[in-house]
Amino acid sequence: MDPLAAKYIGAGIACIGMGGAGIGVGHIFGNFLSGALRNPAAAGAQFTNALIGAALAEGLGIFSLVIALLLLFAA
Repeated sequence: MDPLAAKYIGAGIACIGMGGAGIGVGHIFGNFLSGALRNPAAAGAQFTNALIGAALAEGLGIFSLVIALLLLFAA
């Protein structure tokens, strides 16, 4: 296999993590909204946890983007 083709395949596989981060953030806030509608009194206390979870999911997405960019543009 051509090393350039392997580099592109690896970068494409690393980009799957960005899609996973988007799905994860949607899942986090969807469940938060469902819980907030069931128990509005506890929604304020759980919003911080939802933001922390979203930040961690987005951090993993950004990490996968960095890995993909390193595979594409590093020497």
